[in-house]
Amino acid sequence: MLYTRHNLLPHARLGVVVAKRFAPRAATRNTIKRVTRELFRNSALPPVDCVVRLSRPVNSKDGPATTARLKAELRDELGRLFAAQVAAQARSVAASPPCAP
Repeated sequence: MLYTRHNLLPHARLGVVVAKRFAPRAATRNTIKRVTRELFRNSALPPVDCVVRLSRPVNSKDGPATTARLKAELRDELGRLFAAQVAAQARSVAASPPCAP
């Protein structure tokens, strides 16, 4: 889940919340944070504050802590969320009236 709010800084900021009840293993939580930061750095987001939060469990304690499938799903979902935010910003800029001098 991605929450955003416009900020007055010249760059975007990121917060990542990975609850232990959704990702019980520390290695999984760290992987989620690492992949999220990587995609955030590579996306051309407008100046917004972003908070990424898990909305459902990603794995359990009985399986492997991280898998290639988990990383691929994270990249797909986060890429989609960040792209939607960029598109929303482009629509709002196009819809805003021009500034009078």
